[in-house]
Amino acid sequence: MTGHQRTLDFLAGRSTDRLPFHPILMRWAARGAGVRYRDFCTDPSSKVRAMLKAADEHGADWVTVLSDPYAEASAFGVKVEYPEDDLPLDQGHFGSLEELEALKPYEVDAHLRTANRIEEIRLFRRLAGDRHFIVGWVEGPVAEYADLRGLTESALDFMDEPERVGRVMDMIVDAAKRFITAQVEAGADCIGIGDAFCSQIGPALYQQLAAGRQRELVEHIHGLGALAKLHICGNTTAILPGMIGTGADIVDVDHLVASMAPFAPMLGKGQVFSGKVDPVSVVRNSDPGTITKAMERDLAEAGGRCILSAGCEITPDTTAENLAALRLAADGRD
Repeated sequence: MTGHQRTLDFLAGRSTDRLPFHPILMRWAARGAGVRYRDFCTDPSSKVRAMLKAADEHGADWVTVLSDPYAEASAFGVKVEYPEDDLPLDQGHFGSLEELEALKPYEVDAHLRTANRIEEIRLFRRLAGDRHFIVGWVEGPVAEYADLRGLTESALDFMDEPERVGRVMDMIVDAAKRFITAQVEAGADCIGIGDAFCSQIGPALYQQLAAGRQRELVEHIHGLGALAKLHICGNTTAILPGMIGTGADIVDVDHLVASMAPFAPMLGKGQVFSGKVDPVSVVRNSDPGTITKAMERDLAEAGGRCILSAGCEITPDTTAENLAALRLAADGRD
């Protein structure tokens, strides 16, 4: 059974030979393929080669375009620095809410990073076919606003000018829809929505600013015939019901959520969790036996409705042995 079919069957509630395995591999994949991280972020062939090598050699059922959160920000005009072999750095944000209000949706093909993402998906489809579940990506409205404005400035804007912020986020959603459409047309099976800053704003602002706009993105994805994944890092305990309520097919859960058990009954038909072991203290720093026990706990909490993954990115210094233990936890379970 291919990773593509395994994932589709699992989401549909059909029997599978094992659980899907979707580790978030970015720096880990680049290092394993001997690819400089600057190239991983900016050169489609380098990223695709590294991701396919990691997936094929380590039993991952998916491949993604993930590398950093700045593709859309750069298209909107944020300057980004790409160190030779380290994470990208933004070189400043928009200095005022007025500047954000003047922005318009970007043209996907007119900017290097957004155009590269389309090419990455085409390459995945051409080189892997249906071997892996192919996942594109957009930044969610809260995360993208923060990428454009800065974290501190965004938090103040959210409290002081929520209506004006909302109008900017509507523009961000409009741009994201266009980007989503291009990725699905290029061959993506699923689109991930990354909205990490939502775990820092509290449930009231999450409902006011994020939940409805995330739902709008999910509905757009579904309207194109693709599946949707919602990724919010951190302690999302207070907003998990709202995340599930977006209708996302895959709802990521980070290790800071104490248990998935109270939320598993809220999952609708076709919805599953993905997560949630700690990528540092468990996956990187412990041993295979501890990893297996942690995954078994997560599966029990989710009633089996959980794609195997860590709560966030696998660190680049995680051993292949420990990643293999994470993968082997999927065997013998359907």
